[in-house]
Order: sequence, then structure tokens, then C-alpha cells
Amino acid sequence: MINKLVARIKKTGAPIVVGLDPMLSYIPQYIQDKAFKEYGETLEGAAEAIWQFNKEIVDKTHDLIPAVKPQIAMYEQFGVPGVAAFRKTVDYCKSKDLVVIGDIKRGDIGSTSEAYAAGHLGKVTVGGKEYIPFGEDFATVNPYLGSDGVNPFIKVCREEKKGIFVLVKTSNPSSGEFQDREIDGRPLYELVGEKVAEWGADCMGDEYSYVGAVVGATYPEMGKILRRIMPKAYILVPGYGAQGGRGKDLVHFFNEDGLGAIVNSSRGIIAAYRQEAYSKYGEKNFGDASRAAVEDMIDDISGALEGR
Repeated sequence: MINKLVARIKKTGAPIVVGLDPMLSYIPQYIQDKAFKEYGETLEGAAEAIWQFNKEIVDKTHDLIPAVKPQIAMYEQFGVPGVAAFRKTVDYCKSKDLVVIGDIKRGDIGSTSEAYAAGHLGKVTVGGKEYIPFGEDFATVNPYLGSDGVNPFIKVCREEKKGIFVLVKTSNPSSGEFQDREIDGRPLYELVGEKVAEWGADCMGDEYSYVGAVVGATYPEMGKILRRIMPKAYILVPGYGAQGGRGKDLVHFFNEDGLGAIVNSSRGIIAAYRQEAYSKYGEKNFGDASRAAVEDMIDDISGALEGR
């Protein structure tokens, strides 16, 4: 799947991923009203509103982008109906030939990690039949428990030609409480980056590894160091836009070939219609606002890469 991701980035010229992280507050009232009229003000109604919101954004942006990244917590908060909307969203995005990065941030050991890997990236056997529970192409993984937590995902990646993005240096302000702590004179995130490179060396696609890394846009200098440490790992870069990252801050996350990184924007795209820059579209045309935000993001990153 890393080969497909790289191929789609080359085809679209857009090293970006749209984060499908819908909160009800992002969803135009007319969509909520329609869903609640059919299902009531229930978990089912919320899930339907989310699904219709996602569908419109995907319909308006899928030709511009290589990938989407649904964050599962935004769906799980609405219980079983929300999880069903997550699966429906995954299926719809794949029908549009988008690469789907499941932002699940799982991290456990033994049979629990194996179950997470099978559920999100692999298959499960029920009686004499095999099923694909969620079907994402990539998943985000928390490495805090060490190789015992990551290896089951790597095993499934080899079997299914899928991929993972390991949390290395996250974009949130308090990430440094643990990730920046020094061990033998070096910050922990560097040691995790070295482990990612080690895991990935045995899981190579044509150009890049199945094992990628998450490195926040809000820490560009650290991104420069980690790019050197993990030359064959694709870097998923959160923190663009709403968290302050801009194209000029991101050039060091990329290799000289202009590949090696994919930048995420979530509410900056899916809730673009609420921003002053895109307010002319109004909530009725929120999908068009999202498309315009994607086009602006592509221009910003492409211009920064060309000018470095």
C-alpha cells in the first residue's frame, strides 16, 4: 500500500491528506436537521449527519488528493452507530480510490495487539469464512510498549501489503513531557525514530517502507533531524493550518525528490466554510469551501517545496 500512496501522491502532485475528524459542531445545521428528522436526536441521527457530511467533502475533494485520515475517536464517541459510520466512510473513500489512513493510535501487546492489527488492517476468521472488519490501508500506532506492541502490526502489514505510521514526535504542546526527555544524552524521539528505521528496513516497498512515522508540523527542526534518521520512512505530518504549521515550515520533512512526507489538515479543510477566507461559500456549499481549502494547501506546500 505504500507503493499506492506514493503513486497517488505523484499523480495528484498533492502530498496532503484530509483528516475526516467530524465534530457535530462542524456539521451545517441543515444536515443535522435532516438526519434528526429521520432518526431523531439520537446516536443514530448523529452518525447519519457525520456520514452525509463526510460524503460531501469526499465527493468535492477526492480528485485532488491521494488520501484521507479518519480519526476513529470522532466516531466512537457516538457508540455503535458512530463506528458504523466510520466503516461506511472507509468503504466510500476506498470506492473513490483514496488511500485510507485509520488514525486509531493503538498500542498494546500480545493477543490484544494482534486483534487490533487484524481488525483494522487484516482479516478475521469466523467459522469457515474470512472477513475484513474495517479495511483501512494504514493505521497509526503508539510505540510506548515497544516491539511487542508494534510487531503484530508489522506482521499483518507484510501479509496484507498494508502500512503503519508510528508516533515519533507528535504535534501537541505537551508532547515534550515524555518525547523530549534525554536518554544517554539524546531525546527519546530520536531513539524512537531509529527504531522506526530498524523496523522498516525489513518491510520495504519499491521506494519507501511500510513502516512510517508521525512527526508534527509544529516541530520543524526536529522534523529535519528525524528525516535524516528515517530516510526510507514516510512521514505523516499533523499540525498544518489550525495548529500553526505552514508550507514553509515543512520542507525539511520531505526528501530531495519531493517525496517522503504527507501533510494532514483536518478542521482547516472540513470546516473551511467557517473561516473568513472561505465564508463566501456559506454552509450550504461547505464542500466547495473544503475544495478551495485543499487547493490553497496544495499551492502552499508545492510553492514551499519549489522554493527551497
